[in-house]
Amino acid sequence: MAATLPATPYPEDQKMERTQPQGGPPPARRASPWIDTLFSVLTHGAAIFTLTMLAGIIVSLFIGAAPAIQEYGLSFLWRSEWDPVQNQYGGLVMIYGTLMTSFIALLIGVPVSFGIALFLTELSPGWLKRPLGVAIELLAAVPSIVYGMWGLLVFAPILSTFVQQPLQGVFAGVPILGALFSGPPVGIGILSAGIILAIMIIPFIASVMRDVFEVTPPMLKESAYGLGSTTWEVVWKVVLPYTKTGVVGGIMLGLGRALGETMAVTFVIGNFNQLNSLSLFEAANSITSALANEFAEAGEGLHQASLIYLGLVLFFITFVVLACSKLLLNQLKKGEGSRA
Repeated sequence: MAATLPATPYPEDQKMERTQPQGGPPPARRASPWIDTLFSVLTHGAAIFTLTMLAGIIVSLFIGAAPAIQEYGLSFLWRSEWDPVQNQYGGLVMIYGTLMTSFIALLIGVPVSFGIALFLTELSPGWLKRPLGVAIELLAAVPSIVYGMWGLLVFAPILSTFVQQPLQGVFAGVPILGALFSGPPVGIGILSAGIILAIMIIPFIASVMRDVFEVTPPMLKESAYGLGSTTWEVVWKVVLPYTKTGVVGGIMLGLGRALGETMAVTFVIGNFNQLNSLSLFEAANSITSALANEFAEAGEGLHQASLIYLGLVLFFITFVVLACSKLLLNQLKKGEGSRA
């Protein structure tokens, strides 16, 4: 019968037993060196500086817009008159132009971006995936003024000849569609600005969607394919539910870019401060284009205050969009947590 040896720990185990505390309080934390203290001060300072700058911008906008706020109050939001000669101002035309062009941009840009991201992650051959992805990202680096010049000199004549005139000929006399496509066939207006904005935001949304689609675990997709799912079923039932928070974040990023775009919209929207009809081809104006065109020449007083009031309204619109996106993302995360 073999003799049993006593269970003696290895030297490493003995060392660990000597170093580990046997009950009692945990060992005191080593004092941070001066570099950690400096790093903490710098990071806290950066956060405080950011909040201070944001508060300063809000306060300066309120101070600059105070004469217009006292003169018009909230009625500035639905007044359509903008006449510097008569010193009468209202922001309805600019607010409508900003919201409508951004809505058109999302209506066109989101499906196209989704298709691009789906092709790059699921359908593209290996030799095409990287060059096409780089090309999409390079579109985001094109200056906005280049998009505006291209839209005015190249895209506007094409839109006028091959889209606007045929649509006006087809829907002439139709009660609603005829008014929707009315207007002088010059190729500039709300629809043209919306399409240019869509072209500008597609690289941002497509890049974000592609990146979030690629983080989906391959095991989930391969399991779905193994069960006989088609590519569309895998994307709709596996990829999108797994990455919906990132997709919503990419869409909100594109919407923020569309709301704040200035030069490209200024070139193609028409810069017309009257709202004669709700036609997509009607020349209009946006908040950013009005600020770009008039702020340098606006004299002190109600004109300048009204322009700053427009900037305050744009800031509020952007804040509401970001707040809604945060609430939506939180709801999506809560839904994922409850299902888990």
